[in-house]
Amino acid sequence: MEKILDVKNIEKFYGTQDSLTKAINQISFSVDEGEFVGVMGPSGSGKTTLLNCISTIDRVTSGHILINNQDITTLKGSQLSAFRRNELGFIFQDFNLLDTLTAFENIALALTIQKVKPSEVEAQVNEVAKRLEIEDVLQKYPYQMSGGQKQRVASARALVHNPSLILADEPTGALDSKSSRMLLESMEKLNKEWNATIMMVTHDAFTASYAERILFIKDGKIFNELHRGEDTRKEFFNRIIEVVTLLGGDASNVL
Repeated sequence: MEKILDVKNIEKFYGTQDSLTKAINQISFSVDEGEFVGVMGPSGSGKTTLLNCISTIDRVTSGHILINNQDITTLKGSQLSAFRRNELGFIFQDFNLLDTLTAFENIALALTIQKVKPSEVEAQVNEVAKRLEIEDVLQKYPYQMSGGQKQRVASARALVHNPSLILADEPTGALDSKSSRMLLESMEKLNKEWNATIMMVTHDAFTASYAERILFIKDGKIFNELHRGEDTRKEFFNRIIEVVTLLGGDASNVL
């Protein structure tokens, strides 16, 4: 299976030599095409810094990150912007939808920036909207939608240009339990039916149980790794809770 993400011995330091903080300390792992990987860890563990480095929001101090065999740690300026625009999709906790655009226009924006033909834009937006079951909100503005609908529109925007890797940062953090379940089922469906490659940071064990593999981060290092295998989601959830207990510290920061 093709390797989409390859993280090699990355480190991220903050501060000065007299007061140095290692947010990430020699982390290495890979993600294959079509995988749904979750990342968990206590507050301050380095999981958000890891996501920021992979998403090109932040830069590593040392090491390499390859996405589709492209070393993103060597990219700068317009090259980096183009790579981010073409290869990555983002799902944020706070949706980041533009209030003055309809759902259709928010989703289409990624394609418009890539100068896709208008006729193709409409077809692609309608296709991803059908997959995420949001066809009925395409002409609505964000203020007219529920939190769950906004997040599925944001997910459609992340998916519509067929990125190599989708990065989700606490995607259910602002949703109620019903909306969270609907979004996670949609992401699971996209992963299985569209072969979408997803990496999701979450503090929530229920959310993490929808992934196929979980990386647990502690003190800037990979502490443990779980594969779902043939487990039911409930069985996988229970195994996740066991590792969270082993992580120690304030469990409420992870659960």
